[in-house]
Amino acid sequence: MAEQRPVIIIKRKKGHGGGHHGGAWKVAYADFVTAMMALFIVLWLMNSSKQMQEVIGGYFRDPTGVSKRVGTNQTGAAENFSLTKDNMKLLKEQLQKKIQQNTDLDKLKNQIEMTVTAEGLRIELMESDKGTFFDSGSEQPTPRCKELLTMLAKELGQVPNKISVEGHTDAKPFARDTNYGNWELSAGRGNTARRVMQANGIRGDQISQVRGYADQRLRKPDNPEDPSNRRISLIVQYLVKNVDEDDAKPGAEGESKEGASKEGGSKHEGGAPKQEASAAKHEGESAQKH
Repeated sequence: MAEQRPVIIIKRKKGHGGGHHGGAWKVAYADFVTAMMALFIVLWLMNSSKQMQEVIGGYFRDPTGVSKRVGTNQTGAAENFSLTKDNMKLLKEQLQKKIQQNTDLDKLKNQIEMTVTAEGLRIELMESDKGTFFDSGSEQPTPRCKELLTMLAKELGQVPNKISVEGHTDAKPFARDTNYGNWELSAGRGNTARRVMQANGIRGDQISQVRGYADQRLRKPDNPEDPSNRRISLIVQYLVKNVDEDDAKPGAEGESKEGASKEGGSKHEGGAPKQEASAAKHEGESAQKH
């Protein structure tokens, strides 16, 4: 008989495709979706206005504080935005961009000065030898002056802040009429600027005051007759908001009532010695009579 060989059985384990990886692809997919969402948010913010960027930035800096100070009930392009000491520079940058976009106004950039001061944003429209904004000795604005004031009115009319207007002249004496001088001219030019702006976007209650200074606040005191001393100044005043003002009122009222009661008590206490003194005086008089 032939010798029998042992039977060898080989078992091979078959693979099952990709197998189970613990859901790692879900994490990668979630990261991808998050990155895409962040990209779209950045693109949206880049196309939004400066005011909206400031509001959103203020919320993320302090969700319970800054957002309350920034928000207002105004409508329009400047909705939920008010100008305070923290964000007045944004308005300055926005106005400067508007001027640069206008070819005619961009030529006047050396005669337009914007500075953030203790009062607010001061916008100075300074004259030249040729009379850029007003003819010499006249209250009538030039076409360029009207164009610039109209542009400013459309932008400033969107914010809730109050605006004051100032008129200034140089130190040259006004010889046209004895009853009309630099005081009248500066106030008249300030009122002219107010009328043009209110006709083109500034609200009726937004102008807080119009002031004429004549030559009392020269821009260049060392050169009183310099043309730049003749100017119109627009001051966008800060809008101060006290978030905790209402919370402080009840305490203040309570303190005032306590103070009043203390004062009343002191008056009564002060009256007692007077009564005792008058009683002693009567007793002394009666004793002398007896």
